[in-house]
Amino acid sequence: MFDPLKTKMKVLFYVALAFLVGVGVASGMGWTRDAAATPAISVAPQIPAETVQPARDLSESFVRVAEMVTPAVVSITTRRVVRSTANDPFRNWFGTPDPEPRGGSGSGFLVSSDGYILTNNHVVEDTDAITVQLEDRRAFEATLIGGDPTTDVAVIKVEGSDLPTLSLGDSDGVRVGEWVLAVGNPGVGPAGGTTSFNHTVTAGIVSFKGRPLGIIGNELRSDPESQEAAQYAIEDFIQTDAVINPGNSGGPMVNLDGQVIGINSAIASGDGYYQGYGFAIPISLARRVMEDLIEYREVRRAFLGVGIGAVPPEAAEVYGLPEVSGALVQEVNPGTPAEEAGLELEDVIVAIDDDPVSHSNQLQQLIARKRPGDRVRIAYYRDGERRATEARLGESPLNEATVVAAAPERTTRAEERLGIEVVDNSPQLARRYQFRTDEGVLISSVTRSGPADMQGVRAGELIVAVNRQRVDSADEVTEILAGVETGEIVTLLLANPVTGRQRFNYIRMPR
Repeated sequence: MFDPLKTKMKVLFYVALAFLVGVGVASGMGWTRDAAATPAISVAPQIPAETVQPARDLSESFVRVAEMVTPAVVSITTRRVVRSTANDPFRNWFGTPDPEPRGGSGSGFLVSSDGYILTNNHVVEDTDAITVQLEDRRAFEATLIGGDPTTDVAVIKVEGSDLPTLSLGDSDGVRVGEWVLAVGNPGVGPAGGTTSFNHTVTAGIVSFKGRPLGIIGNELRSDPESQEAAQYAIEDFIQTDAVINPGNSGGPMVNLDGQVIGINSAIASGDGYYQGYGFAIPISLARRVMEDLIEYREVRRAFLGVGIGAVPPEAAEVYGLPEVSGALVQEVNPGTPAEEAGLELEDVIVAIDDDPVSHSNQLQQLIARKRPGDRVRIAYYRDGERRATEARLGESPLNEATVVAAAPERTTRAEERLGIEVVDNSPQLARRYQFRTDEGVLISSVTRSGPADMQGVRAGELIVAVNRQRVDSADEVTEILAGVETGEIVTLLLANPVTGRQRFNYIRMPR
């Protein structure tokens, strides 16, 4: 039956709906705004606070850890003297080149308030001088206490007190997936750090534990004098996706409590720059090496006396193992603790003192963390049966295979210590290179990453005065610098020989 009221209500409803839709469209296209009115500003919807709070908390944790850690992370610059082969435009004028200082850099971190610093061995080995700079720009000359090429761990020392330090954590307790920060201090750039990358902090997660890379063993094998030491190389790296570049080598990897769990050491890359994975030496191993270097100036490595290999799935099935894990004994050396403990070929070692051994590199690390003479409990499988024995660890002939102590000091000229070489200016030289003046002393070369280079001194500049004393010959520069003690500031008045513009430069005299 036809209902007029109902029909009218339907018409009114659809008219109202059409009106509202039309108003909405017009509003969206700006037709309903007054031309003189201020344009409306759209407001993005707010993300609920409870959604972003966890991310904010994590971010705040990173900030707090960075603030806590960076004061104890130091920049390390090194120098060593090698025979120059560079095609230096100034050297070509002055006959056979003299030994030239070369510079290097890396990071480290303070572990004691009186100045002990942990770093990588490759950062400080074969150096003639080591300079350390703190976050507050204080600079110290450091002494090499000792280094261990087989773990790439070294200890250096500066003379100081009440220095900021880091707490060493437990790398054994680190879990895959855990957040970590990699901190480094590659060093200040020229002229006080205007192009520096000092104190870099990157974040990532632990991607893997116990990663063998072969880089330490390969490096030792490439050196005829260190080939024997390659058999003692220990590689049990913590892998992370946090960015680690070369200048960060020796810096700390820390957890969210600010505790050091590793020493940044290596990157997986064909060209030396970060390509997705970084690696750190477990701090539990590094701590043990550090203790020996400080106490004995060398590493006293415990050894069991077995040759070991990985346990593939097939071997696990053959030997009746409950899981694919452990270190397969492939050799038992006569007269060693292993033989005395009754270990045999094809035994699979699965634990040392209740610490599980999941792979062969882990067994090496666990033994290396012991001292010669320690007794250890060994759990192993033989013929599908779990067994146990004890062994008193011996001392490996590690120190007969490699030198770990600091190299003897050598005497160098003061300008070499600054990282410069100087020659007399002359009218002939001024005419040839269109210098404005033939006065002063010409800087013929500057060592890359040396003290002078780090403060912005450049080859081709003229030294007008040293410590407010005017100089007209290279001999005068040598004489004045010879009276400067280690740690004192050298003030150079430098001049651009073409423009004549002068400037002051300040360099702390290194060791």
